[in-house]
Amino acid sequence: MLMNTRLVFARFLAIVVLVIPGLMAMKGFLMMKDALFLYYAEHGNELISPGFQWLSFAGGLVLFAAGMSFLGGWILFRDRKRNYVGPRFRSKSVSEKAETPGRTP
Repeated sequence: MLMNTRLVFARFLAIVVLVIPGLMAMKGFLMMKDALFLYYAEHGNELISPGFQWLSFAGGLVLFAAGMSFLGGWILFRDRKRNYVGPRFRSKSVSEKAETPGRTP
């Protein structure tokens, strides 16, 4: 029974590790969208001069890039391990590096 509980906990922890970067990417996308929408929405109001929220947009861009980079790297790592990727994305072994033309070992 103890082994089953550890397995369930490990799988739950793995899901949480993948959900957190996904939520970061989602929040970043929403921050960028809100900054752009507010800038365009302020153009209809003649009482104020529209200003762009650069800090909010940059923070959203950082969150989005960090979350998507983590998820993309995890997917690439998993697919390399299971040999699902094309030849361009395969990691080169030591023997393949030595046999590459134009390189001296």
